[in-house]
Amino acid sequence: MIITNMIYLDYNATTPVAKEVAEAMQPYLFEYFGNPSSSHWYGQQTKNAIEKARKSLADMLNCDTSEIVFTSGGSESNNYALKGFAFQHQEKGKHIITSKIEHPAIIEVCKFLEQEGFEISYLPVDESGRVRISDLENAIRPDTILISIMYANNEVGSLQPLKEISALARKHNIAVHTDCAQAIGKVPVDVEDLGVDLLTVAGHKFYGPKGIGALYIRKGIQLRKLIHGADHESNRRAGTENILEIVGLGKAAELAMYEPEKRMQREQKLVEMLKSGLLPLGELQFNGNQAYKLPNTLSVSFKNLRAVDILSQMPNIAASAGAACHSDAVKISATLDAMNVPFEFAMGTLRLSVGKYTTEEEIKTAITEISAAIKLLRK
Repeated sequence: MIITNMIYLDYNATTPVAKEVAEAMQPYLFEYFGNPSSSHWYGQQTKNAIEKARKSLADMLNCDTSEIVFTSGGSESNNYALKGFAFQHQEKGKHIITSKIEHPAIIEVCKFLEQEGFEISYLPVDESGRVRISDLENAIRPDTILISIMYANNEVGSLQPLKEISALARKHNIAVHTDCAQAIGKVPVDVEDLGVDLLTVAGHKFYGPKGIGALYIRKGIQLRKLIHGADHESNRRAGTENILEIVGLGKAAELAMYEPEKRMQREQKLVEMLKSGLLPLGELQFNGNQAYKLPNTLSVSFKNLRAVDILSQMPNIAASAGAACHSDAVKISATLDAMNVPFEFAMGTLRLSVGKYTTEEEIKTAITEISAAIKLLRK
């Protein structure tokens, strides 16, 4: 899988396509190429493949196949959920609640809706990156129609109290959407257990191909169409279906359901190993809620160092920075800023995320290289 000597610790950015996923997709490059809307044999083969993938996704999320709509990815799903619900139900109210730590595919949609006359409340989070239920309750108004809170934060891995959020929303007859792009494949995601009405899926976050995703839409929830054309996807999303990648998404969903507890324990073990190896460096802090978080994610901040400098000193490690440098100015991420991480720590934040192909030997090497980089920079 790895063809260089690099160590990949950026699984939250994207995952490699699993071998099983690539093998499932291959026949749909050449042999099964029919248009799913065609009634002949070629069309029926691809139509059946789409419905098989839809069933796999529905099984993974514990919902009905009729509640799954395939999209081009997480961004389209988020756009469809928020714009679709907002415009469809604006006569009931124009107030939407989200959080300050959402992905840009939510924040930018909310900014667009503000230009269209909607009011958005951006909830703060506590120091561990979680929304407070009391803040949510105080933000709810008679004209609130939708709450959109991500399940797992992509930077620090903190899990939001979605069950409590959904329970509160139901009391006020408010719909709930969650961006689950980071959670699926890492922790169990059950729409009935979470109690949500809309849920975003992104294939490339759990070993599926890029450019494919899905939106779960609970029965009875009406959305204004985002893409107009023919009546594909039960007349909810126009455009000839991306068969190749839908098949890949379906296979990725099947893999996600295989021994999830074992996978979570393995990734948690690797993260704890990484955490223990870095701890002796001192003058650092680990960010996010350590009890309610993704098992594969470690956000670590090194005091008075810049993340970009740390990364430049370890070119063989692929990881993400929590702060960006522009013309010698350091810009802290919105998530770290919302969590009130002190600037002297936030500027030196690395996001290290492991996955199914990460080995213990790679973690040991990463500890050595990160430690060397930190010690060199501190000199």
